[in-house]
Amino acid sequence: MLADFMPFLANVLLQVGFAGMNITSKLALESGMKPLILVAYRQIFATLAIAPFAFFFERKTRPKITMPILFQIFLCSATGATANQVFYFVGLENTTATVACALNNVLPAATFVLAALFRQEAVGINKASGLAKVLGTLICVGGAMLLSFYHGDVIGIGESEIHWHYADKMSSNGSSGATGSNFFLGPFLVMASAMAWAIWFILQGKTSKNFPAPYTCTTIMCFMASIECTIIGIFTDHKSSAWSLSSPIRLVAALYAGIVCNAIAFSVMSWSIQKRGPLYVSVFSPLLLVIVAILSWALLSEKLYVGTVVGSLLIVAGLYAVLWGKDKEMKGNGKGEEEKVAGDRNIHNDLELQLQPLPKGSQLGGGGGTVVN
Repeated sequence: MLADFMPFLANVLLQVGFAGMNITSKLALESGMKPLILVAYRQIFATLAIAPFAFFFERKTRPKITMPILFQIFLCSATGATANQVFYFVGLENTTATVACALNNVLPAATFVLAALFRQEAVGINKASGLAKVLGTLICVGGAMLLSFYHGDVIGIGESEIHWHYADKMSSNGSSGATGSNFFLGPFLVMASAMAWAIWFILQGKTSKNFPAPYTCTTIMCFMASIECTIIGIFTDHKSSAWSLSSPIRLVAALYAGIVCNAIAFSVMSWSIQKRGPLYVSVFSPLLLVIVAILSWALLSEKLYVGTVVGSLLIVAGLYAVLWGKDKEMKGNGKGEEEKVAGDRNIHNDLELQLQPLPKGSQLGGGGGTVVN
């Protein structure tokens, strides 16, 4: 029972971690930190954080690292670490956070389509489990869009008593660091980020089967991504002042993003994909909007609207539908395997009975002859 509950709990906690990253990273960007430099530091700190776990926990159980495995990990680093994060943070810099969050929630739908195309996920629309997964995914995306684009009336629940005054100070001091928005470029890059993330889920699903060592896989992936992102960051801005981490919020944002949202997140997601498949993991992403909305109200004094509450309820309902469909599908597959094993066992027993030597003097069928041993 606990083993079945662990993937659910782990993925919910991951979304809480991602929500914290959104807040700290937003403050770092508002303080004037360049998004590509933040991404580069994120990969470097992630590599340093996860490497000891890979060495101590998997040095005896780690499968052999072959060239095909390295190539698969390289593709994972190029899509899930480099492309996804570079596109998202540059897109976030060129659009509003609301639009970025909304467009990023095409992830479950994109993952479901790709997983179905690569036969990592059964659609089964004629079954209740398949219909629940399809409708649940659509409800999750619809709820995320509603939460982001529709406000409605303000819900009068009062002001939060734990408002983070440091956020106000950072926003006012670093407002000059914003570069404005681009109506086309920002949304386009955020959608490209979601597609790169969906591709990573599919690639990681195959890599986890061929190389079941999540800590080692994450270490190599983050190391490759740190090289890729550092080259990109230096190419765009090579001034030493731009790479300075003297500001506390920049250091906290880089450490938090690297350790929590790369090192821990990639390891947990790789393990969850290995256990439940790529769709199961990706469908938790709309929860991020709900958590961010709550934290934004509590820490940043943002208001809660009717659209926020209705969208959150739709996200939870859609998530429950997908999880129900996935659970029913896995139980059906398990029952089918048990029936297949039982059938094979019966066939094996029948063959053994047929091949056993007959006792002396026994007769075969309707013939009158006896068998002499």
